[in-house]
Amino acid sequence: MIRRGLTRCLWTPTAAARRAPYPRLSSPPISGVRFASPSSAEFSGEDCVYGEPLPPPPPPPPKAASIPTLLQPRVVIYDGVCHLCHRGVKWLIKVDKYEKIKFCCLQSKAAEPYLRLCGVDREDVLRRFLFIEGPGAYYEGSTAALKVASYLPFPYSVLSSLLIIPAPLRDAIYDYVAKRRYDWFGKEEECIVMQDKELLERFIDRDEMLGGGDDRSFF
Repeated sequence: MIRRGLTRCLWTPTAAARRAPYPRLSSPPISGVRFASPSSAEFSGEDCVYGEPLPPPPPPPPKAASIPTLLQPRVVIYDGVCHLCHRGVKWLIKVDKYEKIKFCCLQSKAAEPYLRLCGVDREDVLRRFLFIEGPGAYYEGSTAALKVASYLPFPYSVLSSLLIIPAPLRDAIYDYVAKRRYDWFGKEEECIVMQDKELLERFIDRDEMLGGGDDRSFF
């Protein structure tokens, strides 16, 4: 009886123990640690992990130098002293009623960053005019002409279907006319667009032509 009562005393919980809830397990608090709120962008230099200070946040990256004027897409670079080229530009400005195409005379300083972007020089453009559609997309000669046509309203945009003709055949015809354009149509000593200043609104180098500087920058 004594042994049975002793066993009951050892294994039977007291009334207070029965009423007490089971303790919840949790990690002990770590001195010096605080958690950033979800909206916090970064910790301050006073924050700690396991009692050791965090390194200060890295300095913000330097701001890129502001670019005054960006190079523009869909730009035609052409021989500005050629009468045939000038007639073609006037025709394009007339039919491009949505003003998708812009122009620049090869002889202007504003043409230089476009030439560097495409890896061509002025002699190349004198042989075949250049159309910069956008970053990494530029065309010369007959392909450039037909790509420009694709941005024109109907029915002129139909001309772009001639791209199915092999480029060597198209360029052979283009080069034949280009080599003889001065003899057939004449040329000037300076950009002919200055004789039609009402067209300058569509030229990215208009400020330069009018004495206000040039447009040099990057896409």
